[in-house]
Amino acid sequence: MSQEFSGKIALDVRDSVPDWGPYELKRAPEGAPNVLVVLFDDTGMAAWSPYGGRINMPTLDKLAERGLTYTQWHTTALCSPTRSCLLTGRDHTTNRIASIMETTNGFPGNSGRIPDECASIGHILQDNGYSTYWIGKDHDVPEEDIAAGGSRSRWPLQMGFDRFYGFLGGETNNWYPDLVEDNHFIEQPYTPDDGYHLSKDLADQAIKMLRDQQASNPSKPWYMWFCPGANHAPHHSPKEYAEKYRGMFDDGYDAYRTWVLERMIEKGILPEGTELTPFNPILEEQQNPIDHVKPWEELNDDEKRLFSRMAEVFAGFSEYTDAQVGRVIDYLEETGQLENTIVFYCADNGASGEGTESGSVNENKYFNNYPDDLAENLSMIDELGSPDTYNHYPTGWAAAFSTPYQMFKRYAQYAGGTCDPLVISWPKGIQATGELRHQYHHVTDIVPTVLDIIGLEMPEVYRGVEQVPLPGVSMRYTFDADPDAPTKKKRQYYTIGGTRGIWQDGWKAAATHAPMNGKGNFDKDAWELYHVDVDRSESKDLADQYPEKVEELVAAWFEEAHKNHGLPMDDRSVMEMLTTPRPQAEPPRDRYIYYPDTSPVPEGVAVNVRGRSFKIVADVTIEEGAEGVLFAHGSRFGGHALFIKDDRLHYVYNFLGIPPEQTFVSPKLTPGKHVLGMEFTREEAGPNKESVGTTKLYVDDQLVDEGPMRAQVGKFTLCGDGLCVGYDSADSVSRSYTAPFRFTGGKILGVAVDVGKEQYLDLEMEAAAALARE
Repeated sequence: MSQEFSGKIALDVRDSVPDWGPYELKRAPEGAPNVLVVLFDDTGMAAWSPYGGRINMPTLDKLAERGLTYTQWHTTALCSPTRSCLLTGRDHTTNRIASIMETTNGFPGNSGRIPDECASIGHILQDNGYSTYWIGKDHDVPEEDIAAGGSRSRWPLQMGFDRFYGFLGGETNNWYPDLVEDNHFIEQPYTPDDGYHLSKDLADQAIKMLRDQQASNPSKPWYMWFCPGANHAPHHSPKEYAEKYRGMFDDGYDAYRTWVLERMIEKGILPEGTELTPFNPILEEQQNPIDHVKPWEELNDDEKRLFSRMAEVFAGFSEYTDAQVGRVIDYLEETGQLENTIVFYCADNGASGEGTESGSVNENKYFNNYPDDLAENLSMIDELGSPDTYNHYPTGWAAAFSTPYQMFKRYAQYAGGTCDPLVISWPKGIQATGELRHQYHHVTDIVPTVLDIIGLEMPEVYRGVEQVPLPGVSMRYTFDADPDAPTKKKRQYYTIGGTRGIWQDGWKAAATHAPMNGKGNFDKDAWELYHVDVDRSESKDLADQYPEKVEELVAAWFEEAHKNHGLPMDDRSVMEMLTTPRPQAEPPRDRYIYYPDTSPVPEGVAVNVRGRSFKIVADVTIEEGAEGVLFAHGSRFGGHALFIKDDRLHYVYNFLGIPPEQTFVSPKLTPGKHVLGMEFTREEAGPNKESVGTTKLYVDDQLVDEGPMRAQVGKFTLCGDGLCVGYDSADSVSRSYTAPFRFTGGKILGVAVDVGKEQYLDLEMEAAAALARE
């Protein structure tokens, strides 16, 4: 109890006096506003219309006209870290999230589990009379916890949110998403053939939650975090939205940078005289080759046509999602809630360079260190944005949409990675409308701002645990400040993937190390110096002129890094980090047995067949005409499946979606009891480290087909499309069938997947006996 009972207790209740005070829940302060945080992904400042960009964002334009547009708001340069800052208000390494959740490394600043010392904004508001809702992307749940039987300790509901609807990983297929509702996995409510798109579904769910709130507790304020899959890859756009931009990017990304910089200066986003930084600014010895930008003038006509279309699809994806956010805003206006709702509309890092210099029709190639092929990409140009592609534009557009700064997402030392859009609208609380604010701020300043507006403080002790103080400052003073008034922020440090930067009192030091370049030798990094107050684009390196200032800032960086668990530095490649062994709730074993009618098993906890030999054995009884999936894992963009079709056993390995599918087929099967399976023997590494070997297909103890096969060493997907028995969830692994293609006409006793050294025929007999005993 927070207070003593002050009533009267007698023998008889009729002689007693009640006191409800100690037992009542806290109410929010009188007049406390609703809070809506809209957080897009992977969007540089030069993309959107309020900032002068070519992508029309009508909802964001409307909010900017009613509120304030910030020109120096910064993020961590990467998804999970930024989201952790928005969740707790602490720096990302204090939150133990120095990288994305799929690349944590077991050190204090990057162990991937937000500590109890960093209470969430959800918990604080929930305890103070708010309803709390989380819609869309999470990406702050440890990978091993994303499982039906995994720990829920860092899922949204356990982090202080009443409701959750969205996806837990770093990205998802917008046509076939990996969905969670509250504390359990669900299938999507309908398919793309019926008009499904994740952005629309998220808006539907947001409106429903708010409508339910109004029906039962209309006086209670709410906090909603709305995190669409946009603008992260895959760039999935309804065709009519992509068509709006037909021809609008034909001038190319070089020309776009020049054009948009003029517009940004004209709108006052950037000061007169701001200079454009060059493509590929990092010295060759520190560059990461996958981030190279090929100048537009060096492209052939096919590349120009392809790259322009990729930008059109991205733009359509962004505007379509903005329209869905607009439906939520319209609902608030129609119900009289918008006046006292403070809206933060922002993005989590700069534009993404994960499409490499050639763009991609399957972004999973990036996570497998596998090069894209222009001919393959061109063959899919008319399908870009559709369910048939997992597309991403090339690095040139990442640099263009991050104009005028150097580089893009993952480059935490440069504003190209960290300077992002932020519009704040609050009709009741902000008198200024349609104005700019140039104060330097960071994502860690949002939680202090929300608490300040509501009239709350982060407690020094929460649930018995001493709390890390909030490092940020409230931005509320900017609401009625002059556009160029001094910032109240003094220092901000940055680090991602081997990059380092620090801003202090208008100056910035930046180490030239590229992220994930694998070169180490951090003690030999050169440091650049920029006077950001007068050189907003960070175009003039003053390190030689002010060596003492460089020394001062580098010392400040190390001070912050030691205080916030920023060491050690980790610049290994994406695939190296993705495949780093991490603790699992279940001990590793050689054999995994799965049964039908269970939910998809996420890749992070499913049997790992990457980079090794493996066998799959299904113990089945089949009738005449039996068909369907026995085993499936992944999607058309990477995965494998064992299934029966046309009375024959098929095994398909879909290597990164590259046609043709690798297919092995048996003669016709006879009804009865069978052990059906395959064996892949890895013999060597291919030119891109992929597994190369031989696959054999078996019916009982008979070899019925064999041939060469290559297999992925990286993930099938960053998240989603888990392992299934008896059906294929979400997107189909093979074009030979349409998901779910449930198994009918017999019974699956179980499926064993073996990654040990046992021979297939020994496994066939042993697994059949084991499955029969279950």
